[in-house]
Amino acid sequence: MKKFATLLFICLASTVFAQKAGTDYTDALRLIDRWMEAERDYKHLPGISASVTKDQEILWSKAYGVSNVANKVPATPATTYSICSISKLFTAVAIMQLYDEGKLRLDDPIESILTDFKLKQQFKDSGPITIRSLLTHSSGLPRESEYPYWTGPDFPFPTQDQVNSKLKDQQTLYPASTYFQYSNLGLTLLGEIVEKVSGKKYNDYVEEKILKPLKLTGTHPYLPADEYGKKMAIGYSALKRDGTREPVTLFDARGITAAAGFSSNVEDLGKFASWNFRLLEKGGTELINSSTLKEMHRVQWIDPDWTTSWGLGFSVSKQGSTTMVGHGGSCPGYRSTLQLDPKEKMAYSVMINAGGESPEFFAKEIREVLSKIPKEKQSLKAGVDLNKFAGAYSAQPWGSEEIVTPWYGDLAILAVPSTNPDEAMTLLRHIEGNTFKRVRSDKTLGEEIVFETDATGKVTRMRRHSNYDVKIK
Repeated sequence: MKKFATLLFICLASTVFAQKAGTDYTDALRLIDRWMEAERDYKHLPGISASVTKDQEILWSKAYGVSNVANKVPATPATTYSICSISKLFTAVAIMQLYDEGKLRLDDPIESILTDFKLKQQFKDSGPITIRSLLTHSSGLPRESEYPYWTGPDFPFPTQDQVNSKLKDQQTLYPASTYFQYSNLGLTLLGEIVEKVSGKKYNDYVEEKILKPLKLTGTHPYLPADEYGKKMAIGYSALKRDGTREPVTLFDARGITAAAGFSSNVEDLGKFASWNFRLLEKGGTELINSSTLKEMHRVQWIDPDWTTSWGLGFSVSKQGSTTMVGHGGSCPGYRSTLQLDPKEKMAYSVMINAGGESPEFFAKEIREVLSKIPKEKQSLKAGVDLNKFAGAYSAQPWGSEEIVTPWYGDLAILAVPSTNPDEAMTLLRHIEGNTFKRVRSDKTLGEEIVFETDATGKVTRMRRHSNYDVKIK
C-alpha cells in the first residue's frame, strides 16, 4: 500500500505540473519508467535512481532495484550515492564566490596563493598555471596525485599533507593552456585555494556557503559511513563474466574531497539545477552573480581537436542542436551524472551503485523520449481504455520482451533492452475493438495487430503477421 501511495503521488505530481507547464508528460514518463525498470534487470544493476527537473520543480523521480543487495534495501530517489567528480561543481562555485568577492582573480597563478606549490614545470616556455586553467582542465597538470587511490580493495586516498608532499616528485604533462587534460589533482588544488583564501576548512566552507543556503540536506562533502547500506547505497563492481557484481569497499576521499569526495541524491542535484535556472532567469545574486554563472556555463576552453570543450567547472557539450552543461562522476562502485539544458530549463540526474555502466546513457535517452512528446494527442473513440493492452509481452526466442504502453492516444511497442527507446518505438493506431494498425514512418497505416483476450476479457497475447507474443505481466 505504501509503495502504491508513493507511485500515485509521483503520478499526481507529474500530472499537476504537466498542466502548469502546458505539456502532458504522463505517457512519456510511463514509458521511461518501464524502459528503465527493464534496463536495470537486463544490465544486472543493483540499483538506479533518476530524476527529471523542470525549472523549479522535480517533474519526476524514481528508483529501481536495491541500494543493499544482501539486505534487500530498496533504492529510492532519496538514496545517497557517491557523486565523485560532480563534487567539482561545488568546488567551482566556491571558487567563483571568492572571485565575486574580489578575493582572487581567475588568471592568478596558483603559486601566488599556494606558496608551497612545488610541482615541476618541465616546459620552460609554458605560460602560468592559473585558477582558470585548473577550472577548465587545461593546466597541463597530471590527472592524479602521486597515490594509487583508485586501486582496490582499500582505495588509499591521501591526506592533504600527503598530496602536497608528493608534488615535488611530479611534473607537468604539457605546457599550460595547450591541451585538455582532465585533472583530479587540479581540482584538489582548487579546494586548497578555497581554504587558503577563505580562511575556512574546505568542508566547512561548502556546507556554510553553498549546501545550507540551497537546502541540499542530502548532499555532503563526504560519504556518510554511518548510513552505508541503509540510506546510502553500497557500491558494487563492474559486471563479471558470470553476471555477478561484488560489493566495493567504502572509501574516504580525504585530501581529494574537492575533486571527488561528495555524496548526494538525484533530487538534491535537481535542486542544484533549479538554482542554476533561477539565477540565469532572474539575474542578480544568489551565492554568486548571475553574470558569473553565465561565464561558468560558457565555453572557456576548446581543445585543438575542436571536439572537447569546457566551461568554468562545468562540462559544456552539444547534444544535437542543444547545448548541455553539467558533469559526470565515476568512483569505485558508483556512477552518476547531472545534465542541464539551460535554454529549456530541464535537468536530468541519474545515479547507479555499480561500476562499468553509463548514467549518461540513461540521462540522454530520458531526454530524447521526452522530446518525442507529440504536440497533439491522437483522438480515441469513447470508452477505449489503452491501459487494457499495456504490459510486457514475451519476444522469445527471437528477442527478450516487448513493452506495450499508451502513447498519447496510440499504443507504443518497445523491445527491451533498447539502446535508443526514442527511435525504437513502434506506434499502433486503434481501429476498433482490440484491433490496431502499425503507424508507418510516413504516418500511413500498415499491418494489423490484434490483442486477444480470455473469457474474463483480460488480454493474454497479441497477434501480428499471423504469429503471437504472449503477455507475461
